[in-house]
Amino acid sequence: MLEFLSSAFGSFDKSIINGFLRLSESAGAFFTPFFKVITLLGEKGLIFFAFAIVLMLFSKTRKAGICIFGAVACGALITNVILKDMVARPRPCESEFLSQFLELSYPNEDGYSFPSGHMTAISAATLAIFLCFNKKFSWIGFPFVLLMGASRIYLLAHYPSDVLAGIIVGFISSVIAFYITKLIYIFLNKHLDNKFCDFVINKDVFAKKQKEND
Repeated sequence: MLEFLSSAFGSFDKSIINGFLRLSESAGAFFTPFFKVITLLGEKGLIFFAFAIVLMLFSKTRKAGICIFGAVACGALITNVILKDMVARPRPCESEFLSQFLELSYPNEDGYSFPSGHMTAISAATLAIFLCFNKKFSWIGFPFVLLMGASRIYLLAHYPSDVLAGIIVGFISSVIAFYITKLIYIFLNKHLDNKFCDFVINKDVFAKKQKEND
């Protein structure tokens, strides 16, 4: 697999990374703090999990929350549990771009490179949001996917092919989660006589407490 990635994407990866290195040199590390913040927001997909949990507190947005949570979890399983160890690709900062990485003093990254976990998480969450909410507004999340990809390449944490693979895995995970969520809600709606099913479909988590306080 490593040989295939090197032969198929080697020149592509190097040309893109070299372009970002030239950007860093010409801008005098002006973009470095910005890209560090962007990459921090995608760490472990925690911000997306937290967003999904908040949505699940309310019946009107619970379906979207379940879908987003499932998409990010599915992406994490495929990327971090299966593909990273299977491919075992060293990060660019640990191999051919080590000298540039040490010179630029970027934050060190652990684990293997292919695919990008950050990209998987943000791609899964963004497409899930797009599928679950009004398309007129939910598309605005996609530019952040590009920013996250740029940050991972700029900081020498990933090759561009890692970023593309993360986007693909994230999108696939989102579609899987979307249709599984649909099946779950079909089942729940058929069993509204069950208290748990009725709660999931119709009740807010804090509704009972609010009623007692009133």
